[in-house]
Amino acid sequence: MNQPQCSEKRLDMRFDKVFPVMVGSEIYGDSPGVARNISAGGMLVEMVEPIPLGAHVTVHFRLPEGGVDIAARAEVKHHYCFNFAAGAERGQARGIGLRFVEFLEGQPDRSGARTGGMAAPH
Repeated sequence: MNQPQCSEKRLDMRFDKVFPVMVGSEIYGDSPGVARNISAGGMLVEMVEPIPLGAHVTVHFRLPEGGVDIAARAEVKHHYCFNFAAGAERGQARGIGLRFVEFLEGQPDRSGARTGGMAAPH
């Protein structure tokens, strides 16, 4: 019997990193979140109240290894619900998948610092 094969559609290598982010929208305001993984094309962000699909946002973050603040315009492409168990306790978390549209240079982050330059994603 032939088993269906899954093909990986991602173009960019993903890195499992956990770090805080701020997702901002003119319509929905600023929402804190936790990035769970990142690539040149986007990131997965865990957040209490996911922003609606198709919304355009600005995400501000600092990679754990670097001291440069990064700001990027992104589109909400996916919603996720994570179910997990820790011992007898069961839990649930929600998140969004963001696709980077462009990286912003010289934009103030939420702390008032300015972002460094980065190449735009392809």
